[in-house]
This record gives sequence, C-alpha cells and structure tokens, in this order.
Amino acid sequence: MEQQHLLNLVEEHGSPLYVYDANVIEAQYKRMANAFSSVDNLRINYAVKANTNLAILKVLKSLGSGVDAVSIQEVQLCLKAGFTTEQIFYTPSGISFEEVEKAVDLGVQITLDNLSILERFGNTYPDIPVCLRINPHVMAGGNHKISVGHIDSKFGISIYQIKNIKEVIAKTGTIINGIHMHTGSDIYNIDAFVQATEILLDVVKEFEHIEFVDFGSGFKVPYKEGDNETNIERMGEQISERFNQFCVEYGKDLTLIFEPGKFLVSASGNLLTQVNVVKPTPNIVFVGVDSGLNHLIRPMMYDAYHHITNVTNSNDSEQKVYSVVGYICENDTFGHNRKMNKVSEGDILRIHNAGAYSFSMSSNYNSRYRTAEVMTYKGKDYLIRERETFEDLLKNQVEITL
Repeated sequence: MEQQHLLNLVEEHGSPLYVYDANVIEAQYKRMANAFSSVDNLRINYAVKANTNLAILKVLKSLGSGVDAVSIQEVQLCLKAGFTTEQIFYTPSGISFEEVEKAVDLGVQITLDNLSILERFGNTYPDIPVCLRINPHVMAGGNHKISVGHIDSKFGISIYQIKNIKEVIAKTGTIINGIHMHTGSDIYNIDAFVQATEILLDVVKEFEHIEFVDFGSGFKVPYKEGDNETNIERMGEQISERFNQFCVEYGKDLTLIFEPGKFLVSASGNLLTQVNVVKPTPNIVFVGVDSGLNHLIRPMMYDAYHHITNVTNSNDSEQKVYSVVGYICENDTFGHNRKMNKVSEGDILRIHNAGAYSFSMSSNYNSRYRTAEVMTYKGKDYLIRERETFEDLLKNQVEITL
C-alpha cells in the first residue's frame, strides 16, 4: 500500500487505525490452494480467531474458503458472514458440554479434544459423527506459548490414549469421521510438520469411517527482511504426495484440510499510529505513540517482531535509532532500538504484519478505545469497524446508587 494512501486513510478515519489490504489475503489464499493443487479433495478452513471482522470473513468466503471456529460466538459470526453450516468446523478446547450442545443445534462439524466430553457426546448424540483432535507430541512453533502439540500441552487427546478412545467408541457407538492436529504457530521447519503428519496418518489407520484429515496450520510468515518463512510450495509437494499415497493405502479418497489464520491475513494488516512525543533519555530515544498493548499485544505477549516504518517521513535519508513505546501504564514496547527515518512529533508510524491476532486480541485496558478498521480491496476503501466511543465503555456497566 502506498504511503500517501495510508496517510489519507488516517486523515479521514483518525489514529490509531487498522488498515487491511484484502488483495494480499486473496493472493495468499490462491498461493496455498496452488501449493496443494495435486490433492483432489482440498479444503482450506480459515482460522477465524486470527481476525474476526465480518468483512474479512466475507472476502474469504468469496474465495471459496471454509472456516475453523474455536467458540460458539465465532460460529455465530461465520453464520452472520454468510457461511453455511457445512462450511463451518467447530474446534474448541476445554469448553462446557452446554456449548457443544449449541454447536449440535446449529449443525456444524464438531471436533472434540478430550475423553470425558467424547463419552458424554457419544451417549447423548450417538448418531452424529465427530472429529477428534489428537496431540501428536511434537514440539513445534516459534514461541513456547504458541507451541501446542507437545506432550504437556492442554490441546488434544494424546496419541498414547488411542486405546481409551476406542473403548469409548465401543461403549457409545460414536462414529469418528475426522482426525485433527495442530502443532503450533510460526513453523518453518518442514521436517517437523512431516514428522507430525506421519504420526497423524498412523492414527487415521485406527479408525474405519474417516472422511477428512485436518493438518491444522501454523505456517511461518516473514516479519522482516530476510526472516524465515514456511516454504509452502515445497511443503505442498511433500505433503500432497504423501497424502495421495495414504489415500490409496486407506482405500478411500479423503479430504485434506488446513486451517491457516496468520498465513492468510497477517501480511495484509497495518496498525497506523501517530507519534505523541519524541523523548530523548541518556541511553534511549523513546517514540511515544497513541497506541499500546491494548491495540497490539503480540510484541509484549510473544516477544513478536513487527517491522515499523515512518509513513510521514518515508524518503528522508537520515536514519536514527528509536524505541517505539505505547501510551499504556505498562512497559508496552512495540520495538526496541529500531532504525528508521527521522521521527518527529505528529508523524504517522506503520506497524507491519498486524493483520492476524492483533485487533482480535485488543482490549479496553486503561479504558482506552479500540480502533477503527478499514479494508481496501480491488481499488476501493471500506470502513469495516467504527472507532469506539465513551458510550461503548459504559454500554454494559450497571450504575448503582450508594
């Protein structure tokens, strides 16, 4: 996106502002579909939690995507966006049986990740097929907080508990129609993914009514120049060949499912924020902006790197080193010791790769408002979320008289 275009959007809609380029989302979706084009039955289910805005969901629906929802509220958002129940896969963790029953009422594909709920589900709904989330016990991912397939993870049923699963099935008559895994996020090591794939396919052999295999996602995207990323084309070749071979072994054409979130939407997003103050100290020059961890918590929560550039001063050859910090009463540092074009108060900074797990993880901490959101697609700009107001902070509070 051109610098002047971004500045124009800030002038129109204010700062801070999330801006998404949906053309990037479309390109990433097509790239993934092409990478696995040799698989006859491929299904891409967008991981809704990455970015839940209805406009983003509608773009992905138009491209042919299904969705992976982790809460009943995400299921309802997907229905609101126009997805059919057949396009929605519900993959929660640690939820109540009452929420599972709501998903049954809505008619979506359900994935379960623990034995007690599986047994209760089988006793209550013996005629409804269900998918199982398996923990492959593979350590993968860019940060321990987003590595979810290791032996001590809360997610999935251990591969060592297959016998227990079969005992539940024998008692309840439950039909298992899918096997699912998700090992973590920011995985660029294809070997780790291939290792988990073989484990998952071995699990599939244990069940006779499988219709689909869900490999999850977690593909690494680059956050700066020279950064590692998943070679999705090479992975597509390796996984597709192995999956097609396995379908022959299994004696049935299965559907291969991936549920990318960050891979599809991360690079599309930008957080634009205005410089409030340039504050020199003996060791550091701080750039304080009108945003904080309430809008983008990934750098503070995951030590995630987001490239930062000066949109207002994009052509200046003079570069200096700054630490970009937020206005929250915490150590909310977006970037430490970053070299960028000279920054002045009032400049607009661009925090790149903020399309995934950014607005969707935002909050009202310090009673700050959530930002507006804008999407640009095929030459048009759309306001897709209005900025919050003071009335929004009070909306669900109940005043009492003391």
